[in-house]
Amino acid sequence: MQKYVNRLEYIFSEDCVCAEVIEGAIKKGKQQLIADIIDSGLRGRGGAGFPTGLKWKFASEQAGDEKYIVCNADEGEPGTFKDREILTQVPRKVFGGMTLAHIATGAKNGIIYLRGEYKFLVPHLETEIKSFKKDVLDRYNLDFNISVFLGSGAYVCGEETALIESMEGKRGEPRNKPPYPIQDGYLGKPTVVNNVETLATTMIVMRLGVDNYKRLGTDDQRGSKLFSISGDSPKEGVHEIELGMTVADFVSEFGDGDTKAVQVGGVAGFCVPRKNFGKEIIGRGNTTGGSTMIFNSTRSMYNTLHNFLEFFAEESCGQCTPCRVGTQQLLKGLEAVKNGKKSPEYLDQLIKLSKTMQITSKCGLGQSVTNSFESIVVNFREEMIY
Repeated sequence: MQKYVNRLEYIFSEDCVCAEVIEGAIKKGKQQLIADIIDSGLRGRGGAGFPTGLKWKFASEQAGDEKYIVCNADEGEPGTFKDREILTQVPRKVFGGMTLAHIATGAKNGIIYLRGEYKFLVPHLETEIKSFKKDVLDRYNLDFNISVFLGSGAYVCGEETALIESMEGKRGEPRNKPPYPIQDGYLGKPTVVNNVETLATTMIVMRLGVDNYKRLGTDDQRGSKLFSISGDSPKEGVHEIELGMTVADFVSEFGDGDTKAVQVGGVAGFCVPRKNFGKEIIGRGNTTGGSTMIFNSTRSMYNTLHNFLEFFAEESCGQCTPCRVGTQQLLKGLEAVKNGKKSPEYLDQLIKLSKTMQITSKCGLGQSVTNSFESIVVNFREEMIY
């Protein structure tokens, strides 16, 4: 059965009255609120997929009055533009989600870390924040402040600890873990970092009710999700889809009739070839980032992978050797095979290198390179050679 959910039905709908949802959460109390978010099965919508309720629970258990809620709006994954649309069309759902996190954890300050390229959104967000404060925060006497922090366009700052380093005025580089941000985050205080869509979705969970929300999706991936669809599609844009939709159904709905591959999860995700279109588009083995790039038979998968590797090599912060050197060597190695300077068997050595990077790199940038590299090389090997 096709699981296509009309756009505007949940995330972009205007029927989620923030004040009423917040009032309901206040009446529930933080323990029940956290329990509801845990029970909903909501996972982070930024890529990592960590259970949202557990993150709030762990932060609520940290001692001290000074805590922070950070909305990760550093939407730097190529092919992803869903968070920009949420902040443009329904920013109050994001502020509402941050307020729910405030109720759950006791944090008094919320910060929206906005991608540098989205600077044009700052006046709009600041206006909406003032209105939200008057209509919701002041109405219920909530001691919670929301502000905007502008990033500088570094892809690695999408990683939560690199984002926090950037907020503190330092070079955007990932920290060693543990400790985790919920223990030692912004300015050394417990910090919850949630993606834009994650926060907006918590409002949907509270509006629909846990049981109704859990009817959407699969056993391991609850709810619906926004997908940024680009490439060879007559329906490019942001669409909301129930989790569990197969690639075959996705291609039937959004493809151009000649789809040979779908890149799920952006450049850090996996390339699904036509022979595997029967698998789930989101679930085991796939990321929750939301970028879906559709490629038809006219596209060169060598050029696609080459572009991905150029991006990774450029965006590596250079802090750890496996990522800094590995991304460059994968790019040079791929070019050498294509140019005939290395034998086709060298691709197998490059796959081993990418897997080593997955184990030894410090953050998700270097760790995720193997996803696209291996899936493209294995499934389109002939295009890497000839």
